[in-house]
Amino acid sequence: MKALKTVIVTLLLCLVFSCNSNKETLYGSTWELEYISGPRIAFNGLYPNKKPQITFNKDSQKVEGNNSCNGYSAEYTIDGNTISFGEPGPTTMMFCGQGEKVFLTTIKKINSYSFDANGKLNLMIDDITMMRFHKTQKP
Repeated sequence: MKALKTVIVTLLLCLVFSCNSNKETLYGSTWELEYISGPRIAFNGLYPNKKPQITFNKDSQKVEGNNSCNGYSAEYTIDGNTISFGEPGPTTMMFCGQGEKVFLTTIKKINSYSFDANGKLNLMIDDITMMRFHKTQKP
């Protein structure tokens, strides 16, 4: 019985620390979009010149970046592997095609995240990957 309790406690600690390390992986990097689900337009057609990027600010609890054309920022909330994004704050007002709208509409629907075996960030609706990002640089 004592061995069973030890195993359960060990598993719970591993779960807690693995969730924390996943969360910490978000910070200190800029993430660049490489895949988005939904639109009928090809990815390179949506983002021909510049791919959307996102940076998670741990202190302010805001994401900042560009949506391929204009800069944006929004609040975010994380609890375990669930994540939600608030309304984007003021953005610059250039029009650069449909990619910006697709990005902002999709990110508002996201409710979870994960990292794949290659360290890529998957933003998901439930268990379906809607957006996939790779690390580009340290901010």
